[in-house]
Amino acid sequence: MVFIVTVSAEGAELEEVDVESLLESLNQGKDESVAFPTCVSSLETKLRADGIGTVSGRLLIGTAEKIPPSELSDTTGAGDAFIGAVLYAICANMPPEKMLPFAAQVAALGCRALGARTGLPHRSHPRLASFF
Repeated sequence: MVFIVTVSAEGAELEEVDVESLLESLNQGKDESVAFPTCVSSLETKLRADGIGTVSGRLLIGTAEKIPPSELSDTTGAGDAFIGAVLYAICANMPPEKMLPFAAQVAALGCRALGARTGLPHRSHPRLASFF
């Protein structure tokens, strides 16, 4: 599970919400029966964290793909694949709601082959088609 906070301009009319309670409510909104990566997002609000302060934005939770044990070969490089896909998505101006599932999908595809680079998908991979 990955958490992202998107920061926006200060909005005086936004409701202030504690990050921990918002995180708990977003976690309840996840569909655990879905095998592919998803993203759950809050509405734009003022996010408050004890001892840190307040920032205006949205909280997003990205989930990982549930890989069947028969398809899982090697998790070496999965984190690097995820970060690389996030950087690609940022450069491609992909919105965060699409970026998190995309990066999780890239990492999951990499886990289906032995080694850190062998299973990395090309942009034309059929399982990535919905992101482009």
